[in-house]
Amino acid sequence: MVDYHAAGQPASYQYGGNGPGIGDYMAQEDDWDRDLLLDPAWEKQQRKTFTAWCNSHLRKAGTQIENIDEDFRDGLKLMLLLEVISGERLPKPERGKMRVHKINNVNKALDFIASKGVKLVSIGAEEIVDGNAKMTLGMIWTIILRFAIQDISVEETSAKEGLLLWCQRKTAPYKNVNVQNFHISWKDGLAFNALIHRHRPELIEYDKLRKDDPVTNLNNAFEVAEKYLDIPKMLDAEDIVNTARPDEKAIMTYVSSFYHAFSGAQKAETAANRICKVLAVNQENEHLMEDYEKLASDLLEWIQRTIPWLENRVPQKTMQGMQQKLEDFRDYRRVHKPPKVQEKCQLEINFNTLQTKLRLSNRPAFMPSEGKMVSDINNGWQHLEQAEKGFEEWLLNEMRRLERLEHLGQKFRQKASIHESWTEGKEAMLKQKDYETATLSDIKALIRKHEAFESDLAAHQDRVEQIAAIAQELNELDYYDSPSVNARCQKICDQWDTLGSLTHTRREALEKTEKQLETIDQLHLEYAKRAAPFNNWMESAMEDLQDMFIVHTIEEIEGLIAAHDQFKSTLPDADKEREAILGIQSEAQKIADYNNIKLSGNNPYTSVTPQIINSKWERVQQLVPKRDHALQDEQSKQQSNEHLRRQFASQANIVGPWIQTKMEEIGRISIEMNGTLEDQLNHLKQYEQSIVDYKPNIDVLEQQHQLIQEALIFDNKHTNYTMEHIRVGWEQLLTTIARTINEVENQILTRDAKGISQEQMQEFRASFNHFDKDHGGSLGPEEFKACLISLGYDVENDRQKRTGSMDTDDYRALLISTGYSLGDAEFNRIMSVVDPNNSGVVTFQAFIDFMSRETTDTDTADQVIASFKVLAGDKNYITAEELRRELPPDQAEYCIARMAPYQGPDAIPGALDYKSFSTALYGESDL
Repeated sequence: MVDYHAAGQPASYQYGGNGPGIGDYMAQEDDWDRDLLLDPAWEKQQRKTFTAWCNSHLRKAGTQIENIDEDFRDGLKLMLLLEVISGERLPKPERGKMRVHKINNVNKALDFIASKGVKLVSIGAEEIVDGNAKMTLGMIWTIILRFAIQDISVEETSAKEGLLLWCQRKTAPYKNVNVQNFHISWKDGLAFNALIHRHRPELIEYDKLRKDDPVTNLNNAFEVAEKYLDIPKMLDAEDIVNTARPDEKAIMTYVSSFYHAFSGAQKAETAANRICKVLAVNQENEHLMEDYEKLASDLLEWIQRTIPWLENRVPQKTMQGMQQKLEDFRDYRRVHKPPKVQEKCQLEINFNTLQTKLRLSNRPAFMPSEGKMVSDINNGWQHLEQAEKGFEEWLLNEMRRLERLEHLGQKFRQKASIHESWTEGKEAMLKQKDYETATLSDIKALIRKHEAFESDLAAHQDRVEQIAAIAQELNELDYYDSPSVNARCQKICDQWDTLGSLTHTRREALEKTEKQLETIDQLHLEYAKRAAPFNNWMESAMEDLQDMFIVHTIEEIEGLIAAHDQFKSTLPDADKEREAILGIQSEAQKIADYNNIKLSGNNPYTSVTPQIINSKWERVQQLVPKRDHALQDEQSKQQSNEHLRRQFASQANIVGPWIQTKMEEIGRISIEMNGTLEDQLNHLKQYEQSIVDYKPNIDVLEQQHQLIQEALIFDNKHTNYTMEHIRVGWEQLLTTIARTINEVENQILTRDAKGISQEQMQEFRASFNHFDKDHGGSLGPEEFKACLISLGYDVENDRQKRTGSMDTDDYRALLISTGYSLGDAEFNRIMSVVDPNNSGVVTFQAFIDFMSRETTDTDTADQVIASFKVLAGDKNYITAEELRRELPPDQAEYCIARMAPYQGPDAIPGALDYKSFSTALYGESDL
């Protein structure tokens, strides 16, 4: 220790060593309130109190002060006071008596105070050297706050609030005492006497004190404290009583001396509080574990129950049956699945929160039961999503197949009916033997008629082949009524073969007798030749006009309309051909009449009469407008479908990019450092609310998608987004924002539990982001190592070291220039802590957990054992009675139920082993 007593001062008292670490100081205590010094009474109280407080420490060094604003002017006793109360060495003082020497000494003292994290507002060395009373008192009050009051901690409160809470708890049982502040509450002296009586009841006869005699009360407390507690008298009773509002700083200084004098009596209470805190954490963690197990079991059971339903791909035979399956699937999507999505998200949040709390309380990580890990839940959920996607695709494909089957079935029945109608009576006609009794002219007519029939028969060959092809396709598509279709098709084919055989036989018979026939009516023949194809054309036209059609796009229906328009353009030429054919028949009749030929009535060469031609022509004329209406109706339907496609695409092309943008913004927010963690949390929650508020747009899209499915629309060229893409993106967006909020909440929990300042958190985040080059939210091993070095972490000595106020970039450059590197063994140990699963990356949460463990103190098994030993009176065991006396009832019973009997040589009946219980709380790693 430097000699501060040169130039005639008393001999120095030697102190040395390093003082405690410096923490952040309470912002509300930083500023010295100079206005209060304007009250002479308060200034007098502060002078006396601060002088007595300084002398209580200076006497340890064999010296004291008489005048507080004069004796600190040269800085020597000020530096000596700081060495005594801090236990640390200050720079060597300057020996000279000149003003510059004094200013330099005072500056050394002020620099030391500032190095302890204390802000000195407007207090300069020149003012202290000049003897400025206000500045000197302000400086001493700052020293008192830092070294006498700041470290006071009671039930998670510190400094002024902690000291006030301590006074309130200690004086609570005493009548006429109500400590609410550090001024009026102490005027009657009862509070001082109550503090002494609470800890040393033999020194004070509290029941004899009167509230209406404050001077006696105050003097009694001050004299007892000075005589028996070694607390110097820092106030005069008359000054307190005669002041309307005693000086708060003087009272706080004096009361802090009582706190430090009685702090030893608080050990048992502190020990009990520590145990209660540890047990409460353990009970809460066990409750969270039970909740996780139950929620995981319920969710897995639902997934295992749902997947078989989605994998049941038994097809229905009718479109109505498949429509019901589709409706059941929509009900699953709208009603049953959304709550399970929320449960899965909540399960992950609960698991992360539990693991964070276990790490913060130095407990082993929670390992769920086999098959109930978050990864098991995610695997089951992925299987569910795959089964769901496959089920929907199967539904839609099956509905397309059934729709195609229904169309083909109707088409088969229509063509079969037309063919069967045409073949009706043809077999009997071919079996006739009318040529045996026919005249020559009749036989020639029969030959021509048979030729016309063969022409007609050849024209129907395509229809028979179409019927067979449709039947084959129905069989390949597993049509439910395939047996009846096959039977009918086989009957048509057998009949067609019979007709071919009969036609060939009849032709041979006619040709055999043809040589006997000579005459023929050319006009009838010409009529027959032209009437037959025209009649076939009209039948084909009627068939086409009545043919059913199925289209899925506006282009397809427009193609049908164009083909129909082209057909209508051929009708004028067809009408001319009809008139020409009818003219032939008319000409034949005229010739017969002219030559007095008696005709049999019907054309001997064809069964197609003018009446049939006119009848079928009228039928064609009637079918054309019906076909027009059918095509126009289908065109309206396809226009409506196109509107639905465009409506869905318009909304999907907005919602899809919006979801993608939000996902990118969430990723950017999670790595930025805008404001405090609470600001970030509020920002994220507002962001989450904006996302939730967007849900109606998703609902609108779902409604539009339902209309599209009901209209059996299977494709949409106007957008690349499907409803499945939107649903998956929306679910991922909700899960990502919830997970990001949970990460920030865990960072706040880590910060508050470990006492990490906002500046430290920002420094950690800045370093992490600096080395996170790809902005992926995680660091590789080499990036993590560089980040630790940039923060000044000395792995080989297993502690942190920082170089003054050097910033991160300068410090990193210094380390690189001096060849500094991390030891491989120690770095591997650190990686096993921050990356226990060997994933190869370090998340920001794992980085914060590691830095908080390295920079802050946490409860350990040894501390809990020491606390139990205090409650047990230094015994190696503790009894149930002692636990019930010192701990709250529920936590006392918790310990009794879990502590094993003590087996040591000094055991007594009912002795409990608190050591093994304490180590079990922290797992085998602390044994």
